[in-house]
Amino acid sequence: MARYTCSFMIAVNIDDLQPLVLDLLQNCDLEIQYYTPDYVMAREILGNASVSQLVKVEVLIDKSTATETETRISIVIKNEELPLRINNRCRQMFDFIRQEIEGSRCWHLIETLAG
Repeated sequence: MARYTCSFMIAVNIDDLQPLVLDLLQNCDLEIQYYTPDYVMAREILGNASVSQLVKVEVLIDKSTATETETRISIVIKNEELPLRINNRCRQMFDFIRQEIEGSRCWHLIETLAG
């Protein structure tokens, strides 16, 4: 199973964050499966890759350390594919989603911690 993680400290109002995350994931051609105020789960739409290569994305919003203007989010991107190559499908999607988060005009990126 391929699995990649990353954390971001972003400057955005905590009340605006979840809708912004939902929009960002949908703009990455992901289907929202489940969400709560501090958690979002999305997956790739069937047809873009084989079933074992379909990527699932989890976004955790750390409300316990959030301030009114700064929040840490963590993403976990995984699939059932064995990561036999460095540049596998899961890694490609991880890099794409990470770039979308880092380049988003909806918030100001303060820090990125790749895992």
